[in-house]
Amino acid sequence: MGALRDLAERMWQGDFDSVRDHPVHARVDAPEEIADGVLTFKGIASANTFDTGDGLVMLDTGAKPEAAAIHAAVRRWRPEPRLAAAVFSHHHVDHVYGTIPFEAESAERGWARPIVYGHRDVARNFDRYKKTVGWNTAINRRQFAIDVPKFRWPDRYRYPDVVYRHRMSFQRGALSFHLHHGRGETDDHTWLFCPDRHVVCSGDLFIWAVPNAGNPQKVQRYPADWADALEAMSGLGAEWLFPGHGLVVQGRDAVRTVLSETARYLRVIIAQVLERMNAGQTPEEIFHAVEPDPELATRPYLQPNYDHPKFIVRNLLRLWGGWWDGNAANLLPAPWSAQAEEVARLAGGVVQLVARGRALLEDGDAVMASHVAEWATRAAPGDRAAQALKRDIYARRLRDADALMARGIFRAAMHDAQRALGEEPTRELDPGMSLGGGTRRS
Repeated sequence: MGALRDLAERMWQGDFDSVRDHPVHARVDAPEEIADGVLTFKGIASANTFDTGDGLVMLDTGAKPEAAAIHAAVRRWRPEPRLAAAVFSHHHVDHVYGTIPFEAESAERGWARPIVYGHRDVARNFDRYKKTVGWNTAINRRQFAIDVPKFRWPDRYRYPDVVYRHRMSFQRGALSFHLHHGRGETDDHTWLFCPDRHVVCSGDLFIWAVPNAGNPQKVQRYPADWADALEAMSGLGAEWLFPGHGLVVQGRDAVRTVLSETARYLRVIIAQVLERMNAGQTPEEIFHAVEPDPELATRPYLQPNYDHPKFIVRNLLRLWGGWWDGNAANLLPAPWSAQAEEVARLAGGVVQLVARGRALLEDGDAVMASHVAEWATRAAPGDRAAQALKRDIYARRLRDADALMARGIFRAAMHDAQRALGEEPTRELDPGMSLGGGTRRS
């Protein structure tokens, strides 16, 4: 058994730190042939290459910084066969750049260009990325603590050649590939089944963590459709699961378990949100009341180290209930700075806010203290004591948070305060690979 399979087995048993030694972050030096004739490259995202006997087929192709390494690994494994086809599981940039060196190779050797398959909405999402380059640059800097001055969200993409709507199949050599659309992390998601190798490739529908179904800075996610796709995959009897991030899952029972339990994790949250919405509860009440299934929350592959179950609740409320938070004052609100100034007046001044924030922080209530710090710094952005309070509070919240989504926002708030104080931002980074200096994924 190779290093990848050894590590996968250890992590399947729960033998890892769910935050710092997570399967998404785990580094393995060498790609490995896992299933018969299937090479997996464990990078920022997984890139999987099938030898069909008549050319190679890739499901997910990797991120741009790793494209050359993926090509080199494939050529060490299979020096001669051309890349005949690739499937993009979705439009995220850590999955769609690995064809570049293969296409250059094909041009040099007079081979036909690889055919790229994907859902029909991949192109629409690439177009959206092009329209929002500045926005995506900003939110990904914040989410992943990218400290590279020249970092810029990409605006050039390889569009699919063959698109489909619900499902399609194609044959290459001895292998058949069945593509299925399943909305989840994105609306253009494809999961793939190769029955000849008993392999299901989930893309980002399974990532060894709480599903990324609530990301607070990204576009709409679809938890109910996500659960549908997981349940469909779990019923295939696959012997291998190749996830979009993390390590392979081996064995029919194990594959069925991780997929069905991830679906059930989502179903439990969905059911609670719907019940409370239909009872007329406010978004704030629903947010604080809904909790994940306590038994499933103990699973090593359902830890909130990337997304957070509360963010999934928020996303469902946005999907089914609009953007209003239930507070009438927030429908057409006063600017935050004006609200903060009024709170400061009521408190007796910013000095009193800072004192109260310090007391809350010392008592261990960093959550309430962060509200006070926001009032203080928005009421008086130039007040050094207020900015120092904000810096210290978000340093505490960063230390206490497991979910990368929360960590990125707390870190950015801490950095804002440090810059206001003329300090060098603390470069505390999460483990893992980087798209441009600190990111792990999209």
